[in-house]
Formats: sequence, structure tokens, C-alpha cells
Amino acid sequence: MKTYSAKPSEVEKKWFVIDAEDLVLGRMASQISMRLRGKHKAMYTPHIDCGDNIIVINAEKVKLTGRKLTDKKFYWHTGHPGGIKERTMDQILGGQHPERVIIKAVERMISRSPLGRDQMKKLHVYAGAEHPHAAQNPEVLDVAAMNPKNKRSA
Repeated sequence: MKTYSAKPSEVEKKWFVIDAEDLVLGRMASQISMRLRGKHKAMYTPHIDCGDNIIVINAEKVKLTGRKLTDKKFYWHTGHPGGIKERTMDQILGGQHPERVIIKAVERMISRSPLGRDQMKKLHVYAGAEHPHAAQNPEVLDVAAMNPKNKRSA
């Protein structure tokens, strides 16, 4: 018996839309990264991009468990002496680009390689409820219904 290896021409890529409102960030990001890689498909091949295109809407309404909203800090350095800066998750979600929270969470779950960079190009995140991908006829992917722990209401 031979091991099946998918060819790029055999891969069928679909479009999915996920509403991030009240979803737990890490649980949603793990589902997104799995689908971007194509690991949910039976024809998954590690060196071929088998994944689907994912659209995430309402990124600004994503939830975090525990005290991560106030306690989780991200640091960077400006390059100048004493130039260390920090920002909390609350400041990022309340800022100009709340979609970056989801992008970075998924990016850290995808391999850092040329294939991983190609897979990240299939992720489209929008802060509001509107997206410009209606022509692709995306299917709704209900992450909240997969597990009761995936959704937080308060």
C-alpha cells in the first residue's frame, strides 16, 4: 500500500466566514489555524497548501478568559535607550487595529516557513461585520456550536 500525497491541482479550496463575536480568542485561533493548514481534510499533505480561505468578522468583539484583557502585556523596543514599550490586550482591542489580535494569535500557531506565509495570506480579518468577499460565496463556520467552551457571553 502506498501513502497518498496530494498534488496542488487536486486540492479544493473553500471559503468560510467566522463571526468572532463572543468567541474565546485562543480556541477560535486554533480552529482557524487548523483550517488554514488543511489538517481537517482527509487528503492533508504536510508540504502542500491544502487549507481553505477564512474570513473573520467582528474581530473587535472577541473575548478572552480570565484576566488576560488587563494582565497580558506585549512588549517591543524602539531601538533607542530606554525605549521599551508595552501595550495590554485591552489597549490593542480598543485601538485602531483590533483585528491584529486575531492575526497574531493565528500567526503564532502556523509554522514560520514559506508555506506558512502562504497559508497566512488566506486569512482575512475585519473589525466590523462587513467584508468585501461576498463574491466568493463563503460558507458560515459556526465555531461556537463546536464546543460550549468556545463562547463567552459576559
